[in-house]
Amino acid sequence: MLGPLLASLRFEQGRLLGRMQALGFEMQLQAELEAVALDAVKSSEIEGERLDVAQVRSSLAQRLGLPTAGLPPSSRQVDAVVELLLDASKNYEQAVTESRLCAWQAALFPTGFSGPYQVATGAYRTDAEGPMQVVSGAMGKPRVHFEAPAAHRLPAEMAAFLAWLDAPSSLDPVLKAGIAHLWFLTLHPFEDGNGRVARALTDLLLARADGQPQRFYSLSAQICLERQAYYRALEWAQKGDTDITDWLVWFLGCFGRSLVASTQMLEKVLQKHHYWQTWSAQSLNTRQLKMLNKMLDGFEGHVNTAKWAKINQCSADTALRDINDLLQRGMLTKAAAGSRSTHYLLSVEVPQRQIGEENGPFS
Repeated sequence: MLGPLLASLRFEQGRLLGRMQALGFEMQLQAELEAVALDAVKSSEIEGERLDVAQVRSSLAQRLGLPTAGLPPSSRQVDAVVELLLDASKNYEQAVTESRLCAWQAALFPTGFSGPYQVATGAYRTDAEGPMQVVSGAMGKPRVHFEAPAAHRLPAEMAAFLAWLDAPSSLDPVLKAGIAHLWFLTLHPFEDGNGRVARALTDLLLARADGQPQRFYSLSAQICLERQAYYRALEWAQKGDTDITDWLVWFLGCFGRSLVASTQMLEKVLQKHHYWQTWSAQSLNTRQLKMLNKMLDGFEGHVNTAKWAKINQCSADTALRDINDLLQRGMLTKAAAGSRSTHYLLSVEVPQRQIGEENGPFS
């Protein structure tokens, strides 16, 4: 059952990595920025936390040596999440230890709080306030989806898990990533942050499967799209018997769909690259760079003078001067007439590049 799916997935992995290697170093860095930014934002979104996308891009651009013009300074929390994900991918060959996992978990809560609640960081949970349970439902009528092993068992259980994780094995590394994801979440070793640490750990193991430190896809983004199926698959595996085949089928399918979805991300990178190549001789101010990059990254809604002023915290007159300057240069075009309906578009229509087929065995 797993063999054909794994073979198709491995083919898709190889095809993606081959395409990326043909793009050149600078565009590989841009693609990596897109993938890791998506991973950071979506992994946090699964847990109900919203990271500022522009700050994530800023933090990543600084660490990858890419231009940061027009990007805002990043917060301590965003920097910590970015550093966690880059450690998982860049240092994928390093051993996974208790101290490393504890450092990752602590990085998610740099203030020691998750919202209004204080979180124990940098150590395994103690169950001081009762057993670790995953629950849903109304107050007073909780539905227990899963109860993790008692805290006193964690040192021995995690030691066995970590020993298996880094031990030589004939098991396909993608299958090992799927098993590790389930095993870690079943142990649920931390008071909070288990899902994000599990996905970072899975990224590390997938980097080992790729044999290289750059990420060009986001499994977390695909899990976010399929989160209800994700939770169901986890629950079935954790409450069932020791046969985890169904979980692995779901995991491999989700991973395969994340590889297919990466083609859309790559198209965006190519379009952005083509746009800036077209206008490489232009000298722009910070506000213009910021807005053009937002439009290239997929600005939601229409860009008009009021939005330009609000985002850049400038006057409407300054926003209009910025826009008129870009209109005169030919970098923007007016989409509609009228004082209430006028909005602006990027003037260069970049042809769609066919990176790969959208349908495949993971649909």
